[in-house]
Amino acid sequence: MGRRRSTVIAALSLVLLSTPAAAQPAAGVPLPVLVPLTGFVALEGTSQKNGVTLAERQIRDVRIEARVLDTQSSPETAVTAWERAVRTPLPAAVIGPILGTQMLALMPKAQQVGVPLLTISGTARLSEMGNPYLFRFFPSDATVKVAHARYVVEKLGAKRPAVIYQSTAYGQSGKEQLAKTLTDLKAPPVLEESVAPTANDLTAAFARAKAANADVIVLHLHAASTVLAVRQARQILPELPIVAGSAMHQPATAALLEPAELKGVCAETAASPISTADGPMKGFADSYRQAFKTEPDAFAAAQYDAVQMLAKVVADLRKASADVTPIAVRGALSRESYKGLVTTYKSDGKGNMAHEAEIVCYDGTGRVPKVVERYSIK
Repeated sequence: MGRRRSTVIAALSLVLLSTPAAAQPAAGVPLPVLVPLTGFVALEGTSQKNGVTLAERQIRDVRIEARVLDTQSSPETAVTAWERAVRTPLPAAVIGPILGTQMLALMPKAQQVGVPLLTISGTARLSEMGNPYLFRFFPSDATVKVAHARYVVEKLGAKRPAVIYQSTAYGQSGKEQLAKTLTDLKAPPVLEESVAPTANDLTAAFARAKAANADVIVLHLHAASTVLAVRQARQILPELPIVAGSAMHQPATAALLEPAELKGVCAETAASPISTADGPMKGFADSYRQAFKTEPDAFAAAQYDAVQMLAKVVADLRKASADVTPIAVRGALSRESYKGLVTTYKSDGKGNMAHEAEIVCYDGTGRVPKVVERYSIK
C-alpha cells in the first residue's frame, strides 16, 4: 500500500509540474485611479470611480486591479496621489481626474515616466499640449461647447447670450470655446461672468444679465454651482431659457432641484444613460443602479468605456504574446478604435477619443431629460 501511494503521488506531481504555463491564471493589471471624491467636484469624481468599479467587476478576459486615491480638489493633492500610486514597476495606465487643473499638473508626470493617462476631463488645453500619453474619453470643450453654442443659436434662436462660467481651468476653457463659437454664429455674449466654486450667491450676476437684456443664460459650471445658478435664475429671470454644461445632466445634480425649476433647462453632455430605454446603455444603467443604488451619468459611462477599452488592449497584447507595457498600451490606444456604450472611440492624434455630443432638455414634469439634439464634430 505504501509503495502504491508513493507511486500515485509521484505521478500526480509529474502531471502538475508538466501543466503548461498558459493554463495558469494571467496576472492582474494594476490600475491607479486618481479621482476627486471630496471637494467641489465630488459628484463628478464619484461617477468616475463608480464607472471604473463597474467595469472592473464586469470584465472577464482581463483582471483589472483598481486602486482608488482621492485627489480632492487641488493640483498638489493630485500630484501627491500620483507619487503614491505610480512607482516601479510602472502601471500599464493611470485613470486621471476629471478636474482640469489636476490634469494639467499630472500631464508632465505622465510624459516624464511614459505612462498613458486616461481621463474624462473636458479642458480643451489638455489636447493642445502635445502629450502623446493623453487619452480623453469624454468630448473636449472644443467639441461639446460647439454643440452647446450651436443649440443656443440655431435651435433656440438666441441673439444675446449671457455666459456664466466657473473660475477654474475647466471654466476658462469652456468660456473661451463658447465665446469663439457664439461670435462665429453672430451671437456674441452680452455678458461673461466668472463664478468661484465657493460662491453661494449669484444674484448679482443674474441682475447684470437682466440689465444686459440677455435672451438666454449659458452656464459652464461644476455641479454645486450649477444647482445654485439654476435655482437663483428661476427666481430672477423665470422665463429665460437656460442651457447648461454637462454637470446639469447628472441625475445627482437634477435631484437637488425641483422639477418645476428644471422647466426650460437644457444641458450639453456626451450621453444621458437614464434617458435610454433599450440596448447596451440600458443594461449598463440597470447594472449601475443595482451596484450603487443611484442613477448613472455620462461621466460614469465614459469612464466605464475607458476601462473596457484598456482591458481589450491588454487582452489583445496578451493574445499576440506581447508584453503589456505602458509603451505598448499607448501605441494600441493611439491606433485602435473601440465601440463603447457612449460612442466609438478613436484618437485624433491629440489624445481626443470622443467626438460627439448631445443636448438634453427637461420639461418641468420630472428629472429625466430627453435627448433633443446630437452633434458629431470632428
